[in-house]
Amino acid sequence: MKFKVRHLTTYRYAEPVQLSHHAAHLRPRDVDGQQVGPVEVSIRPEPAVLHDGGRDYFGNPTTFFTIQHPHSTLTIRSSFVVETSGQPELQASVSPAWNTVCFDSRIGRGLDDTAMDYLFASPQVPMLAEAAAFAAPSFPAGRPLTEAVMDLVARIHRDFAFDAHATTVGTPLATVFGDRRGVCQDFAHAGIACLRSVGLAARYVSGYIRTIAPPGREKLVGADASHAWLSVYQPGWGWLDVDPTNNMVAGPDHVVVAWGRDYDDVSPVRGVVLGGGDHQVHAAVDVVEVA
Repeated sequence: MKFKVRHLTTYRYAEPVQLSHHAAHLRPRDVDGQQVGPVEVSIRPEPAVLHDGGRDYFGNPTTFFTIQHPHSTLTIRSSFVVETSGQPELQASVSPAWNTVCFDSRIGRGLDDTAMDYLFASPQVPMLAEAAAFAAPSFPAGRPLTEAVMDLVARIHRDFAFDAHATTVGTPLATVFGDRRGVCQDFAHAGIACLRSVGLAARYVSGYIRTIAPPGREKLVGADASHAWLSVYQPGWGWLDVDPTNNMVAGPDHVVVAWGRDYDDVSPVRGVVLGGGDHQVHAAVDVVEVA
């Protein structure tokens, strides 16, 4: 699949911002199953300092910039073309029992160096008793890892209602488990918490997903949004990307931008501002298939 992706983010401040420093994850990763063409990033007002070739701790392409004069609006545009083929299929029949992988993970055997970062609690994914209790039915001893993970994904999809108004980026995960409502970010965090609770390495993945308009209706410009899912590590094979929002293994319609321990590590734009007061943020995304 080949897609043209455009992402527009606009911040409007109640009072002028005098000085701001930002880090943005707007450039997709070059990973297996994904080839990225040239990326265009436009920032207005024009930054006094711009470093567009850096990477963060997790290896994500990161744009760092500083605006040093007063502004009431900040606009960030990114666009790129990406070709995706998806990840190789992993059969449950060749997947090891999850509890043997869990044991190996706890003693550091079979993990690559980076997988160790995703075994433990993180700022938005604490170790919760609620997560361990929810995970338990999917993980009886001896069950193949892939089968257990897909059962967990299906149960999150079934038991958690998608509700765009139920949470914000700061809603505690315990509240999500209590209310069983949220958005893709919340479902990814819930799945990660469950997997880490049984001793498996799991990471948060941010990016985009191609959406298709209902029959007879045109796709609305700017109607798409950033998406989130998760990956679980299987020694000897690698990372398996799964999408609990859509109850599926992530495939060619998923575009990977960044990954980390949770949303805090990969938010599209974050920063520190002097001034500004209250602010409003609006994001518009288009993911369009191209020839």
